[in-house]
Amino acid sequence: MAAGGGGSGDPLAPAGVPCAFSPHSQAYFALASTDGHLRVWETASNRLHQEYVPSAHLSGTCTCLAWAPARLQAKESPQRKKRKSEAVGTSNQTDLLALGTAVGSILLYSTVKGELHSKLISGGHDNRVNCIQWHQDSGCLYSCSDDKHIVEWNVQACKVKCKWKGDNSSVSSLCISPDGKMLLSAGRTIKLWVLETKEVYRHFTGHATPVSSLMFTTIRPPNESQPFDGITGLYFLSGAVHDRLLNVWQVRSENKEKSAVMSFTVTDEPVYIDLTLSENKEEPVKLAVVCRDGQVHLFEHILNGYCKKPLTSNCTIQIATPGKGKKSTPKPIPILAAGFCSDKMSLLLVYGSWFQPTIERVALNSREPHMCLVRDISNCWAPKVETAITKVRTPVMNSEAKVLVPGIPGHHAAIKPAPPQTEQVESKRKSGGNEVSIEERLGAMDIDTPKKGKDDLQTNSFPVLLTQGLESNDFEMLNKVLQTRNVNLIKKTVLRMPLHTVIPLLQELTKRLQGHPNSAVLMVQWLKCVLTVHASYLSTLPDLVPQLGTLYQLMESRVKTFQKLSHLHGKLILLITQVTASEKTKGAPSPGQKAKLVYEEESSEEESDDEIADKDSEVSDLFAVCTSACISS
Repeated sequence: MAAGGGGSGDPLAPAGVPCAFSPHSQAYFALASTDGHLRVWETASNRLHQEYVPSAHLSGTCTCLAWAPARLQAKESPQRKKRKSEAVGTSNQTDLLALGTAVGSILLYSTVKGELHSKLISGGHDNRVNCIQWHQDSGCLYSCSDDKHIVEWNVQACKVKCKWKGDNSSVSSLCISPDGKMLLSAGRTIKLWVLETKEVYRHFTGHATPVSSLMFTTIRPPNESQPFDGITGLYFLSGAVHDRLLNVWQVRSENKEKSAVMSFTVTDEPVYIDLTLSENKEEPVKLAVVCRDGQVHLFEHILNGYCKKPLTSNCTIQIATPGKGKKSTPKPIPILAAGFCSDKMSLLLVYGSWFQPTIERVALNSREPHMCLVRDISNCWAPKVETAITKVRTPVMNSEAKVLVPGIPGHHAAIKPAPPQTEQVESKRKSGGNEVSIEERLGAMDIDTPKKGKDDLQTNSFPVLLTQGLESNDFEMLNKVLQTRNVNLIKKTVLRMPLHTVIPLLQELTKRLQGHPNSAVLMVQWLKCVLTVHASYLSTLPDLVPQLGTLYQLMESRVKTFQKLSHLHGKLILLITQVTASEKTKGAPSPGQKAKLVYEEESSEEESDDEIADKDSEVSDLFAVCTSACISS
């Protein structure tokens, strides 16, 4: 089940695009990329099986997708009889694939025919479709949207069967119970609906952000001595946006307990979740969670009652490139999706880029808490397409052929013509001689193209560079952004940066604050903007204090000496002022006038030591008052 709908244009961007394995045997893997294309891959051979581009793929991009259950794909549509060529082997192949779009329409694509089967529009949603769920028995389709409604579709008639309001805000996720009589929906709260009456059966609260995934984890309740009504005692799982905890809930007979019974902790926001259902109380639930940071966390736990402490993963899987050479370091390869195989002892991993993903079956070893797979994907960027599918012919080129590329700002062609060649081109045009060749024209264009310096960064590119630098830990890219002294540019960058990069930015600023004092002055400007702009987001994070513990200690250690430094600064200013005034007095010429009268008081006794001490204390008090006045000013 895909938990995310957004992606990035970077070919090695973190996971989060709509994708899903086909049911039953996981023979295919469907992925809707950010360019609006639907690609279906064969998991066994890692080849592109089909590619479909909707007519409105740019305006109405795919936001979610769902395969039809294996039971429904064997049924024959009552609308028309199938041809003999279509009827052969359809019971064993994956057929319908439902695609939700950003404009509210739902497309039904047939992978057997390789074409659009039907389109669900009339009476449905008028905003972005967030989740699609097939009913395993009736063949109905359920969808939710940002328009706050849930729609039940009759797929065969392509009409709305029922439509009702699911929440006061957008409904983000759906899930159907194992017996097919209940429906889970998630908006601000999680609601359990009775499908027959469309009434709310239970409420569950616990997530502060929109819920991105809902999944039932058990088929039977742990207490098998009591009669089972199909829903009471079952557990289900929920994950939310920007939340690193996966909550587990239990449907109970009484409506008192509304909080989660246990939770699983992961390193980042979950974007894809797959699990093996528990059929009895002794069988543990196996959970595979793909996070936005490209890692896979595996959990294995027997669901039986309340657990206060969040559970950590039994195993973590990462994939990295082999570092070529001594100086080069291995780079992480993001994992897009992970699904358990039928034997429950191996895992299908999809990693790399969304344009050309690599699909691999990995055996699970429960003894290893961490697995790092080294894979070289440098030769996997070109898509492997079956010759029977594509009709594009690649021209045969020999070594004498030349490929001419026009000059692009910042990416000039390798061959640059000399200045006399431009004059020759102009003379040919004026004299009306032979026609100028394309190579000469492109060469002249390359000379006239203004060069773009490396430091000529636009304001809009700063948030993008900052996000990429934090995700790839690129020191040079971060320096280009963080070394700026423009306060307005810093504020605009902080305002436009995504929320999930706020904590990594604060951690990077903490590292740089401990470095050179000149660099610390710049980092304080960034730190002030981040804490001011994103104060509301930071206050919602439950584990903020452990994450920013180093920053707190650093600020406290520097603030402790501030008062002493302020007193010393005031005293030094007072002393320097007095010394400067005395030097000016000594250097000034004395007036040439004589006093008309001089009075001298005769003292019979010398001053005592106590009087001298009193005068010294008065002078020190006066000095302290002057110092405090300087500091307050």
